[in-house]
Amino acid sequence: MSKYKLKSSRAILKRFKVTSSSKYLRRKANRSHLLQKKISVRKQKLRKVAQVKSVDLPLLKYRFLLFK
Repeated sequence: MSKYKLKSSRAILKRFKVTSSSKYLRRKANRSHLLQKKISVRKQKLRKVAQVKSVDLPLLKYRFLLFK
C-alpha cells in the first residue's frame, strides 16, 4: 500500500486527448503570450497538435487511468 494518497489531477484529463488508436495528443508550448517577436511560420507550427513521446507515456497512462 502506498504511503500517501495521490492527488487527483483533473488537469491531465483537460490537457491530453486519447485517440481511438491509443495515441496521446498534446498542445505545443510557447503560444500563450509574447507572440509579437515570434515569426508567423513559427506560430503556425505551434498551432499544430503533437503526439506525446514514448518516454513520457508510461507515467501519463498511469495518471490518466487513475483519475479518469
